[in-house]
Amino acid sequence: MREDGKIDYVEFPGGDLTATKAFYGAAFGWAFTDYGPDYAAFEGQGADGGFSADAAERPAKPLVVLYAHDLEAMLAKVTAAGGAVTRPIFPFPGGRRFHLRDPSGNELAIWSVK
Repeated sequence: MREDGKIDYVEFPGGDLTATKAFYGAAFGWAFTDYGPDYAAFEGQGADGGFSADAAERPAKPLVVLYAHDLEAMLAKVTAAGGAVTRPIFPFPGGRRFHLRDPSGNELAIWSVK
């Protein structure tokens, strides 16, 4: 249910929508609804969040972080789907994660508790 003051939607810059949709579909199983030739929407992918104040670690832009039960398997899916790993798997308090760029140049991270 939508509520006042809650994160309701995340919008990424899109470049090549065909390549971008193919990547997210192959790597994460996302499906899309096209709204004309220049916009594709996704639903049901969840959202929690946080703020990083560590000058050495904070992203220059908002960073969307996805979850994976098996981080190495997800890394393989991301690579096979054409994602570019920008930061290999590393530990952090609470788990491990890696960073990637999608075909449109957006940076995301994927984390796991294992």
